[in-house]
Amino acid sequence: MDMAALIVLAVIVLVVIVLAVKTVLLIPQATAAVIERLGRFKTVADPGLNFLVPFLDRVRAKIDLREQVVSFPPQPVITQDNLTVSIDTVVYFQVTDSRSAVYEISNYIVGVEQLTSTTLRNVVGGMSLEDTLTSRDQINTQLRGVLDQETSRWGIRVARVELKAIDPPPSIKDSMEKQMRADREKRAMILNAEGERESAIKTAEGQKQSQILSAEGSKQAAILSAEGERQSSILRSQGERASRYLRAQGEAKSIEKVFAAIKQGKPTPELLAYQYLQTLPEMAQGDANKVWMVPSDFGKSLEGFARMLGAPGEDGVFRYEPPQEEPPATPPEQDDESVRSWFDISTSPEVAEAVRAAEAVARKEVPTASTGVPAGTATSPSAAVAEQEAATDTPDVPGQRS
Repeated sequence: MDMAALIVLAVIVLVVIVLAVKTVLLIPQATAAVIERLGRFKTVADPGLNFLVPFLDRVRAKIDLREQVVSFPPQPVITQDNLTVSIDTVVYFQVTDSRSAVYEISNYIVGVEQLTSTTLRNVVGGMSLEDTLTSRDQINTQLRGVLDQETSRWGIRVARVELKAIDPPPSIKDSMEKQMRADREKRAMILNAEGERESAIKTAEGQKQSQILSAEGSKQAAILSAEGERQSSILRSQGERASRYLRAQGEAKSIEKVFAAIKQGKPTPELLAYQYLQTLPEMAQGDANKVWMVPSDFGKSLEGFARMLGAPGEDGVFRYEPPQEEPPATPPEQDDESVRSWFDISTSPEVAEAVRAAEAVARKEVPTASTGVPAGTATSPSAAVAEQEAATDTPDVPGQRS
């Protein structure tokens, strides 16, 4: 084959390759291509394999369909109170109509930037610095609403707008720092005052409760003390009553014994006169008794006394005749139920049990269940007496003892 044929073959292969390149179009995912034929819009190619008419169709622009994040440089904005602040904004948007994004605006990114700046000046211009610093969500919502409405004809959907930073002038920063420092100090003083107030209230409540409890304790102590004094007075009075009763019984028994001895001795008038004469000097020993004398009718008195008590004997002398022995009377405390309780000196079971428990605690030993006394331990006299008195069914009456 000659050189001319080779050249022709090479040209044909080159033309085929160029036609293949011009005909086949591969578009990646999340990307759209705007196709023009002879300078006019024809279609929007979807992702994947697409075929073009060589030398008639061409790709005008490839559009990224993903959500894009664009950060714009700081913009000086004047607030309502004539303060200039620098605001950084970030816009999140997505192309929804590739044809509009290509043919409705020359550069949609620049258009979004400029629209964001103008809208931000309009929104912030009607707000004070304090509102601008504290109302970021409100500013973001207003910016997004305006941008989304204006960019919809460009085939763009604004997802959200964020304010990265709001920088006031240096002088305003100093004033704000001083104000915030003063506010913090104010809040600290308020919190300290509240804490002191709460502490004072709690302290007063505690003192109140303490005084109430102390008063209640004093009241209970006074009641118990009065009750103890009352019980002590009652028991002391009962003891004195029983003591007087026993003393009266003793005196009565003594008088009975003396009179019984006199009766058994069968005194004569002469003996009575002799005893009377021995008693007269003792009667005169008092400080008030300076003079004493024997009455003239002394003999007649003794004679009448002997006649009243005695009977004449074989020698004509009156002598006392004792009556027959009468059986001893039953002690009154055995006849009268009300008097019998006066002489009940037995220990109550509760007191005996308390005594045994106290002794067991003192010895640090546990009493057994049967006797209440630890095994191997000698019983103390007080515990023995308490057990004996507790086991006694009837009280020990003095009149029954031998």
